[in-house]
Amino acid sequence: MICLREVEENRYRNKLWCQSCLAAYDEANAGTCKECYEEASETEEELKREIEDLKAKVSFLRLCFPGDPHISPSASSADLLLHAVSDSNECPAVPAHRAVLISRSPVFKAMLEAEMEESRSGIIKIYEVSHDVLRTFVHYLYTAEVVLDEQMAFDLLILAEKYQIFGCLRTRRGQFFRAAINVTF
Repeated sequence: MICLREVEENRYRNKLWCQSCLAAYDEANAGTCKECYEEASETEEELKREIEDLKAKVSFLRLCFPGDPHISPSASSADLLLHAVSDSNECPAVPAHRAVLISRSPVFKAMLEAEMEESRSGIIKIYEVSHDVLRTFVHYLYTAEVVLDEQMAFDLLILAEKYQIFGCLRTRRGQFFRAAINVTF
């Protein structure tokens, strides 16, 4: 004779638990409960839209990067000029957009939103840096992509610290140096 308790225990054993909300459900509905599944699907769709939006923004920034040799300077809508100032010869200016610099760096934001000379003149002098490093730095600000060699990694890290550019540049520099150490030892 089966007692009521055994029936309840068997029913309890045949239940599964939603991984999200821990609600019980039958074997036929394996995985998650309907509510959690629908919520996860909505979240997934939102994330897909956000990823597509970010991809479009990156594509736009790559397209309008004023330092790109394929875009003529007259076609550029850059409203700032960055000058690399070093002991060597004078280098050409690196054009940039005020909005991009402000959005990427709190230092540029403070400089360009205040009544400073750089804000009024539209010319920013970057000292003790080569033109190639400055151009690579601005390219990174636009695209979050950078090609590193040992010297470029050091020079970009100095600029990143100076202008408080955090994010993948520091991570990429660390990966670069770990790889270099592994190769040399």
